[in-house]
Amino acid sequence: MKALTALRHALPVLALLAASPALAAADRQTTIELAAEASRPAANDLARATVFAEASGATPGELGKRVNGLIADGLKMARSYGNVRVQSGATHTHPVYGKGNRIEGWRMRSDLTLESTDAAALSELLGKLQASLGVANLSMLPAAETRRKAETEATLAALAAFRERAKVIADALGKPFRIRHLSVSSSGRPPVMPVMRAAAMVADAAPPPMPLEAGESLVSSTVSGQIELIE
Repeated sequence: MKALTALRHALPVLALLAASPALAAADRQTTIELAAEASRPAANDLARATVFAEASGATPGELGKRVNGLIADGLKMARSYGNVRVQSGATHTHPVYGKGNRIEGWRMRSDLTLESTDAAALSELLGKLQASLGVANLSMLPAAETRRKAETEATLAALAAFRERAKVIADALGKPFRIRHLSVSSSGRPPVMPVMRAAAMVADAAPPPMPLEAGESLVSSTVSGQIELIE
């Protein structure tokens, strides 16, 4: 009975000793961190702009009438372009302080956001709106589907580059390899064309379209991860 009890106590130790070569082999595995990046161009086929009405006055009520009237006119004109999406933006009213930190007046600004895949139509509309509204934050960027396509192509290229780089490293060390984990991220920003507020044009003057140049955005994908050399 004592011999049986001693054997039971010895079994966990024997199992650990039997497993220790495998554990030691696992500890000896060489891991390598690496990353690869690829980029693909995406056509800037979506135009986006912010137009705004801004005014100063003695009272918030007076400002509201003026600014809201300008925005209402802008909305009406924008809605006449069926291929331009329009959305109300932020509205801010704040006091203007003078000497003695006393309120001398008020200032108000209200925005509209315009967006279209028809750059010519948006360009024409912006030209007309500049007669009474300011234009800001004008940008050309890829539409959602265009960006997704470029992002997919960039990701596939980055994955291929990662595997190729991993193979070069493993071959140089004379070892096969396996991928332990991967992380994929994408980036790419559209160019933003800041536009200063334009002076109101003469009412009977033909408003010229606002010049727009589409160009391309570069969409990048980065693959980073770890490979393990197989002994």
